[in-house]
Amino acid sequence: MGTHVIKMPDIGEGIAEVELSVWHVKVGDMVVEDQVLADVMTDKAMVDIPSPVHGKVIALGGQPGEVMAVGSVLISIEVEGAGNVKESAQPAAPVKEAAVAAPKVEAVVESKPVAAAAPRPAVCQGPMVAREANERPLASPAVRKHALDLGIQLRLVRGTGPAGRVLHEDLETYLAQGQSNASSVSSAYAQRNDEQQIPVIGMRRKIAQRMQDATQRAAHFSYVEEIDVTAVEELRAHLNEKHGATRGKLTLLPFLVRALVVALRDFPQINARYDDEAQVITRLGAVHVGIATQADIGLMVPVVRHAEARSLWDSAAEIARLATAARNGKASRDELSGSSITLTSLGALGGIVSTPVLNLPEVAIVGVNKIVERPMVIKGQIVIRKMMNLSSSFDHRVVDGMDAAQFIQAVRGLLEQPATLFVE
Repeated sequence: MGTHVIKMPDIGEGIAEVELSVWHVKVGDMVVEDQVLADVMTDKAMVDIPSPVHGKVIALGGQPGEVMAVGSVLISIEVEGAGNVKESAQPAAPVKEAAVAAPKVEAVVESKPVAAAAPRPAVCQGPMVAREANERPLASPAVRKHALDLGIQLRLVRGTGPAGRVLHEDLETYLAQGQSNASSVSSAYAQRNDEQQIPVIGMRRKIAQRMQDATQRAAHFSYVEEIDVTAVEELRAHLNEKHGATRGKLTLLPFLVRALVVALRDFPQINARYDDEAQVITRLGAVHVGIATQADIGLMVPVVRHAEARSLWDSAAEIARLATAARNGKASRDELSGSSITLTSLGALGGIVSTPVLNLPEVAIVGVNKIVERPMVIKGQIVIRKMMNLSSSFDHRVVDGMDAAQFIQAVRGLLEQPATLFVE
């Protein structure tokens, strides 16, 4: 038997260190080639680290939340044969045993990161399993929502799907065994004194850092305007009825993207990035629209590139593709970077008004609030109209208040007279 040591790989783009986000294995586990061992977080995306060998995990080189240098020892695996470490060298000490640095090893090789998780061997017996508190079980978004509705901690459920994935049937089995956390509460009014400490690591740490950085560096100001979206909603319904079966259903987002594209032609100072260290503003001809998307691991902003060259259905398809990739944790670094302006919407939960935080180095973010029917006075008559607020934020270091107001008024005019979205 020998030892195969895997080093933290070079993710690229000049990155010297990454954060170890989560382990998918523990000491003593048997792993197979291409099985995902860990997730690491760069400044832009989550990256899976696969195993290049079959073997048994004998040591882990770090703990979730730890920032590790590229080239440092990530994991040691016992393999058949000589391995890639000299016999005199010792594997890194397991993180559960000591907090000391792992000893140096020789003749190690690096593992290449992959964009998507490889299947993990399933070892499922029985309805319940005890995972680590920070271990993320495999499950679809629908299963996660189902578990939340049932009051079940997903990490306690034994998955019977491929690679141990938790299925809807597994939730029912769990409930049938009487192991639901909800059933353990004798009374809805029972006094509670429990506490839970949640480490801020991985994507949540990156989000916190970016939001703090954005609010400290940019001179935020917000502008809110209401828009009558009755006409554009009627157009959307008509197009869906006529072309939905063949081209796909349209949401309001593609119309908003189109409105941004057209309005930005007259406001190039808003389709820009500001490098405050170099004191340089870069105005872009291309419109790369970031679509703020809520995923299980936190808020992500995949980018619809060259929105200026896309039709409504092309934009809709790309928005749907990117949102799915982001929610499944499969969006690439390139798909999560390079936006020139961001669009953020909470859909039906959008509320009346919001103050979105800029996605630096952009200088503008447009927030979409919910659509409500309200009585409005038009030509002296009270009529029911579909109204929606746009709550947008700008970087006052770059965008003047008058320019911001005129830009949003241009977007408003385009949406209230939707034919103008397509007039060249």
